[in-house]
Amino acid sequence: MDRLHGRTAVVTGGGSGIGFATAQRFVNEGAFVFLFGRRQAPLDAALTRLGPNARAVTGSVSDLADLDRLYDAVKAEGRGLDIVFANAGTGELAPLGEITPEEYDRTFGTNVKGTLFTVQKALPLMDRGGSIILTGSTTGVMGTPRFSTYSASKAAVRNFARSWALDLAGTGIRVNVLSPGPTRTELAQEVVGAEAMEALGATTPIGRIGAPEEVAAAAAFLASDDSSFMTGSEMFVDGGLAQV
Repeated sequence: MDRLHGRTAVVTGGGSGIGFATAQRFVNEGAFVFLFGRRQAPLDAALTRLGPNARAVTGSVSDLADLDRLYDAVKAEGRGLDIVFANAGTGELAPLGEITPEEYDRTFGTNVKGTLFTVQKALPLMDRGGSIILTGSTTGVMGTPRFSTYSASKAAVRNFARSWALDLAGTGIRVNVLSPGPTRTELAQEVVGAEAMEALGATTPIGRIGAPEEVAAAAAFLASDDSSFMTGSEMFVDGGLAQV
């Protein structure tokens, strides 16, 4: 398919997992992609696999100067900006009673502040027909033990899309949330553990954990004109975990 031919995308958290899989899907569908992430080595490896239609900028979404460097690079390329996939996120397990201010700041600094300014700083470069995709989570609509800070941050992201859809009314720019369930990513395995993620996947109606490529397919739909009548929505790719 060539649904994204001639379009330019930014993918944060793009060095691995869902971010990389989505960047690869975007390139395969004709887009030029800017990857943004904190670690240089995964970004370099990603560029090797993506080929000439990708660039990378190293930085953190919680650092506004880093985001400025990202969008300066986009502007310098002279291609405009059509798609923003605000995907960078983090989380730590901590039950109520053991949550620290530092853990709260790390989680909300990346997932909420980072998402906000990733999008806000992109807007001057975006034209009508643009698509903004925010990474949510099933935890945003479910109670999740030992994961309340992360879950609350994703609930905030969900409301960003509702509110921003109204703020962007009349601009031709759409904003939607893509909410994965248990997915085989490096972050999930680090935070929850591979065995626990596989066990959670087994509880879904589909009966397994998801692959990053399955989430990427949904991201490509939201980025394309196939979703042209969608804004303020949330799309779950969760094996039915939060649906039944």
